[in-house]
Amino acid sequence: MPQYGDLTFLVSVKGKRKLLRIKENEDWQTQHGLVRMEDVVSTPYGGEVKSSLGVPFRVERPQLFDLIMGIKRQTQIMYPKDMGYICMKLGVGNGRTVLEAGSGSGGLTIALSWFSGENGTVHTFEAREEFYNLAKKNVAWAGVGKNVRFHHRDIAEGFGINDPTILNGKKADALFLDVRTPWDYLDHALEALVPGAPLAFLLPCVDQVSTLLLALEKGPFENTEVLEILVRPWKAVPDRLRPADRMCAHTCFLVFTKHQQKSPEWDSYLKLGTRERKQYAAKMKRLGLDMPDDDEQDFEHAEFQD
Repeated sequence: MPQYGDLTFLVSVKGKRKLLRIKENEDWQTQHGLVRMEDVVSTPYGGEVKSSLGVPFRVERPQLFDLIMGIKRQTQIMYPKDMGYICMKLGVGNGRTVLEAGSGSGGLTIALSWFSGENGTVHTFEAREEFYNLAKKNVAWAGVGKNVRFHHRDIAEGFGINDPTILNGKKADALFLDVRTPWDYLDHALEALVPGAPLAFLLPCVDQVSTLLLALEKGPFENTEVLEILVRPWKAVPDRLRPADRMCAHTCFLVFTKHQQKSPEWDSYLKLGTRERKQYAAKMKRLGLDMPDDDEQDFEHAEFQD
């Protein structure tokens, strides 16, 4: 049953959805009559409440998707299609500590809080005061955030690994960076993360992705991925099943990697094919490093054979 103070959807017979917070004596006036909040709180979710003119409205519980899409925004929107994958790749869950920068409008912060559970912790950093305040307001509006610590802080100063009010010496399990130049903060990220921790980045432009990839190659990072997520809905009509006319296509580039120390011994056991050896040689050239003599000879032979 809805309670006073809850966010609730009221849905008209035409499918129009009104997301509102139930407040005592603050009834909802519509063109189909007045919907009284005392009637709403006595109607179970999935049931129907009638207006003063006898018109029915369905009472629905908002889901995480609705909360994220319903917040007030002053920053670039991030869609649930991207957020869900980010949370899965970062392993967000109960008992884990996750870092986020920047907070923006707080959409991802809501998702991180939702999945982190009672024993998880989310530290979200935002340098701009107006976004810091907006994120706090949106997270509170969504009814989550008890496990979130908001920090009005420029991550150029680090993630507070030794700050008793932030990490206090305890390294985090994962990191999400949504900043313009994430490659500038990789050293700070490594300082704040446990070995093997996953990192995720959101970037709008191809040249930013290329710059980040070059920076990751120079550091202790492995298993780097670049991807985009496209969602194409279909018309749910059994005898006319076909794709919808519009879709949510490219919104951003997502980059994932892991903090991984490298060793010559590990590399010595790698068996590379012809194409992989060419890619390896190109990588060494980008990094300004020489290939080992044995590898160089083998590579020349492989190139000749190719």
